[in-house]
Amino acid sequence: MKKDAFIVIAAYNEEHAVPKVVAELHKAGYQQVIVVDDGSKDNTFPAAVNAGATVLQHVINRGQGAALKTGIDYAHEQGAEIIVTFDADGQHRVQDLQAIIKPVAEGTADVTFGSRFLGKESRIPLLRKVLLKGSIFVLWLFYGVRMTDAHNGFRALSRYAAQKIRITADRMAHASEFVEEVHRRQLKFQEVPVIIRYTEETLKRGHGSLAEAFRILYTMIMKKFLLR
Repeated sequence: MKKDAFIVIAAYNEEHAVPKVVAELHKAGYQQVIVVDDGSKDNTFPAAVNAGATVLQHVINRGQGAALKTGIDYAHEQGAEIIVTFDADGQHRVQDLQAIIKPVAEGTADVTFGSRFLGKESRIPLLRKVLLKGSIFVLWLFYGVRMTDAHNGFRALSRYAAQKIRITADRMAHASEFVEEVHRRQLKFQEVPVIIRYTEETLKRGHGSLAEAFRILYTMIMKKFLLR
């Protein structure tokens, strides 16, 4: 499974965190690591190169959705059979990768989504938990998809799913768009229990604010009711 999996990491100003993440992945046997430097203003690009990742670069900051799309498209072009999206800040655990990849590798799912609400629950800050639970309801309301965790960036796609899914949201609304595309394309999906590591640093840099949630909701409404 490891040799077939390409790990795609969107990184913006992560010069300190991304080398550690790449090193952990390599140590665990995942050699196909793609870092997309999304117009960072620090030394993310050379730090990722020195860590041994394949590094792509956006000249300007376009957002996590755009960076992941760049990485997924590149991995697909390189012949990847399984593509995993993985955070640059250390929130995701390498030891959860096999569980995320297994259903896709065995053909029982086209896409897997990590869930921090299944199994041993992550220690999620209260505001973030409220926002996440609200987004689960919105996804059910808009698309009829029942999930336990709607905005977890830890996911795996088969080559077939990567061909079918079309991500157009450049920024954080891409997480909802992934779910919408899975539903619209009638792809098989599973949720897999994962642990998300919340630290003072990752919370400071995270995208869990109320304003961000409203921006995502606005984008979803525009796309569903006004842009079709």
